[in-house]
Amino acid sequence: MTGSLSDSYLADLAARLTGLRGTVAEPLDRAAEAMADCIRRDGLIYIFGSGHSHMLAEEAHFRAGGLAATVPILSAATMLHEGATAGTRLERLPGLVAALLARYPVGPQDVLIVVSTSGVNAAPVEAAMFGKSRGATVIAITSESYSRAASNGRKRIADLADIVLDNGAPPGDATQDAGAEGMMVGPVSTVIGAALLNAALAETARRLIAAGDPAPIYLSANMPGAAERNDELIRRYRPRNPHL
Repeated sequence: MTGSLSDSYLADLAARLTGLRGTVAEPLDRAAEAMADCIRRDGLIYIFGSGHSHMLAEEAHFRAGGLAATVPILSAATMLHEGATAGTRLERLPGLVAALLARYPVGPQDVLIVVSTSGVNAAPVEAAMFGKSRGATVIAITSESYSRAASNGRKRIADLADIVLDNGAPPGDATQDAGAEGMMVGPVSTVIGAALLNAALAETARRLIAAGDPAPIYLSANMPGAAERNDELIRRYRPRNPHL
């Protein structure tokens, strides 16, 4: 229906996505270069997020058109499927992340992408600190405006990361007035975050190929030659990716 909230949401989202080309061009360039260098050194691109942000770790994992060098950092404790309210409490609990990250040997040759739109909860902040302590290049996908509004003196992943990809989500994430006082709907962080992540990975692949370096790109399982190509990549990365 013309003038509907769905129209408004999609128009707003399209404008935000179009605007990314100007606002994040420089950090996207740096992120792609860091990830290309990581793959050249046979490093891994780890991705961590808690709550809804964990979906970006899964977005990149074993993805048609994605890079096999990506490793999701996944723990049911900070996700939603085994208890959303418990996961929300746990992602704010100091000291939790070190135990979760212990199974992932993040090192100086690696990239760690930390996803958190509010950017201030204990889990993503401590994940960023963990990556820095291991010498990895830390990339944050976050909202600068939301994290500033929510920080109240707390550390932000935007302050800790080497590279910041700002998804531009407003404080609270939702963008559309539902018609009742204070009730907003239409969150944008997941859609924009996935776009930023895939844009960075796509540019990473292009740079590797342009330089004559192998690009570990998965093919869709339904495409010719996919089984052989993907099996080769799985054999290469399975010893270091516990989720393959």
